[in-house]
Amino acid sequence: MIKAIALDDEPPALDVLQSFCDEIDCIDLQKIFTKSDDAFKYLKKHPVDLLFLDINMPSISGIDFYKKLPHKTMVIFTTAYSEYAVEGFMLNATDYLLKPFTFLRFQQAVEKAFAQWKLHNQNPEQQYLFIRADYSLMKIILSDILFIEGLDDYLKIHIQNQKSIVARMTLKALLQKLPEIEFVRVHRSFIVSVSKIEKVRNKVIHINQDEIPVSASYEAAFFAMLNKK
Repeated sequence: MIKAIALDDEPPALDVLQSFCDEIDCIDLQKIFTKSDDAFKYLKKHPVDLLFLDINMPSISGIDFYKKLPHKTMVIFTTAYSEYAVEGFMLNATDYLLKPFTFLRFQQAVEKAFAQWKLHNQNPEQQYLFIRADYSLMKIILSDILFIEGLDDYLKIHIQNQKSIVARMTLKALLQKLPEIEFVRVHRSFIVSVSKIEKVRNKVIHINQDEIPVSASYEAAFFAMLNKK
């Protein structure tokens, strides 16, 4: 179960979050706070998995509060102001809820958080694939994959600080084996690891020294996914 707290300077907003969390089995909302100092003191002693965090607060913005945290925590920003969405994305927020949000929209955000939480809490032994290449079964750690390049009936797996692996397999078949929250297809010939993206400029993804194009067929889904993160 995901351990969470909520910080919002408006008590009615916290009441809504508490009510919604009570309806979802995978969330344990342990505390709610109206003051950022109290929330910060609590987090220093009691790390949690997820924050529901208002952005527009009088003492400190939710953005700045999140940047101050001493340990990495998933965050779902909640605010009435849509102009903060881009900055929330740059902080790799799990989701961004624009007030007033429905229970269905809240549930979608929590499901994303739960998927991330499950991926993070998998046993290390489960975070890999075996791929047949060079007459062997090659073990590939998922977190080491930069991107995957399709070459007709073959594919080339580009791996961080390692030699690339070429395997007889299609991109479609491999994509089905990868966690969808971490890997996304951006072109008929490319799958990228979302966490390895350094920047996106003019529909070109930059990962290390490589540039991966985003094709028109996958553009809408790719940028929609980024805007939700």
